[in-house]
Amino acid sequence: MDVSRLKFLASAILALFLFVVLSVTAFSGPTAAADVTFTTEPLVIETAGGARHQFTVELALQSAQRQQGLMYRKEMAPDAGMLFDFEAPREVTMWMRNTLIPLDMLFIDAKGRITHIHEGAVPLSETVISSRGPVDFVLELNAGEVKRRSIRVGDRVRSAQIGNAP
Repeated sequence: MDVSRLKFLASAILALFLFVVLSVTAFSGPTAAADVTFTTEPLVIETAGGARHQFTVELALQSAQRQQGLMYRKEMAPDAGMLFDFEAPREVTMWMRNTLIPLDMLFIDAKGRITHIHEGAVPLSETVISSRGPVDFVLELNAGEVKRRSIRVGDRVRSAQIGNAP
């Protein structure tokens, strides 16, 4: 075999290999998502008006859990949510890529105070949603829960993960 044929054959093998790798990677998203598991805990939001709203939240504590979040879910119970722990105060940005349900996002400081709320995040949107300052936690709830329960900036979120459980 001459050199040009060997180069062509090597290129063809490399292209086939890359096609197979990329095909497997492209179809492993939802399957890989199913491999990420979450623990749960109770969480309470106390409003300035004195109301106490109880939820059971999944905890996104590790990098893989935070990356997965609520992606690919088709529904979530009204009293459920997900609490993301970022381990230290920082500006946080979120998006709704591969997230099928609309969400309200509550940005929370180390003491459990809500510092910013983004209501009605649009499913599948890649628009960046900012915490608008350093936060330690983000709580995702079903869209509409913030309005329905009259949750506001300044209200308190209490849980064992935050370290201020009642």
